[in-house]
Amino acid sequence: MRHPPKTLLKVLVDQRKWRYTDFERTFNATAAKLFGKGTRNPTVGETQFRRWTGGKLKGYPGPDTCRALEAMFDVPVADLFAPPPVAADPGVHTFTMEDEIAMTAREAQDDAGAIASVSISDTIIDQLRDDAVSLAREYHERPVFEMWRRAQRLRREMEEQRDLTRVPAQEQELLVLSGQSVALLAVAAFDLGSLAGARRLARTAALYGESARFEPLIAYAEGCLAYIAYFSAEPSRALSLAHRALTRGGLGDVATRRLRAIEGRAHAHLGDTVSARRAIRLSQEDGYGHRDDLHDGVGGEFGFTAERLAMSNSSTALLIGDGVQAEAAARQALTLIQTRPSGSRSAAVLGSAAADLALARLMSDDVDGAAVALEPLWTVPGEQRATGLLTRAARLRRLLSQPRFHGSPLPAELSERIETFIQSSAARQIGGGLPEVLALEA
Repeated sequence: MRHPPKTLLKVLVDQRKWRYTDFERTFNATAAKLFGKGTRNPTVGETQFRRWTGGKLKGYPGPDTCRALEAMFDVPVADLFAPPPVAADPGVHTFTMEDEIAMTAREAQDDAGAIASVSISDTIIDQLRDDAVSLAREYHERPVFEMWRRAQRLRREMEEQRDLTRVPAQEQELLVLSGQSVALLAVAAFDLGSLAGARRLARTAALYGESARFEPLIAYAEGCLAYIAYFSAEPSRALSLAHRALTRGGLGDVATRRLRAIEGRAHAHLGDTVSARRAIRLSQEDGYGHRDDLHDGVGGEFGFTAERLAMSNSSTALLIGDGVQAEAAARQALTLIQTRPSGSRSAAVLGSAAADLALARLMSDDVDGAAVALEPLWTVPGEQRATGLLTRAARLRRLLSQPRFHGSPLPAELSERIETFIQSSAARQIGGGLPEVLALEA
């Protein structure tokens, strides 16, 4: 035998056919609408819910809880916890179908309002998207530490906005944008000489890509992890990461070229000359006209320009001992970068290609030619002397210190100038250092 409900709250809950979980979800959404999202919002446990509906309440709950209950049912809280009103016939409740329709309409309106209250303006997302694109496209034009700071601020702002929305499309885009900002933080950490920090940030960027189901971001992050691995004397792991990234779906030709260049470097570190040459050849192919939203749509640091590809392949050629190919690729990179407007030239690519050209000439003992090749290197500002460029410079200095160059003034002069170049870099000035690595950075 069913007992008559002891509170109006029980009547309203039964009319909606709510279980405790349904009640809790609606209560939390209403509280968020009233007070905003936060850990201090009122909550309701199952035992408390049973006392409320069973007429076992001992004193009213807190004022915020009462406000949430009244907003849920549009009924004063004193009436909710009181016995339900009855008609002349005690077995007939006064709530009619019209009452139920009205309450259902209010419930649906409250639910929609709760969702609307936790969305953000599309204008905000548009601005965040523009900021992320600007950051990527200006990365090579500005000091590394400045770009680190900007990426930090952007990541925090995206995180704050993501906490304010429950709209799936907005959450999806903010995940992708957050991943982009973290990927740029990984690049900046690497450029500042922190391999451990760069590795952690690149893995985080990949996690954002996985959460957003955005394969180009995952592939980009895995490419970063690959070159961090061979800079950490783990070429086998670097090769595995590059191969895994190449299997990702939705990649454009630019993404594929970048990954082939990284793959070639890993092969070179492993001493696999045949595979390294094959990767260089594949990186230079025209492709199929495919594009993706990150490497092509955003571009900038996420892109991979023709001069950067040539410079990277020059470094791979140096590793496999092919000075002729290394010099040709380095010359190509320098020629390509000179065709760009001065404001859009990458100082890192310019300096790295110059260093590679000098290294190729030193392989054939052409010290005078190396000195001429190094002229663009000295123009790179200290705050833009990143890990890859510093590694090349260190290799030049080691090569110049070999016994065959002893007694000649020019090698000694170049070696001293390179030492000063390294010491005045941003990484050294802010407390970083030159990583102990076996590779030249792309």
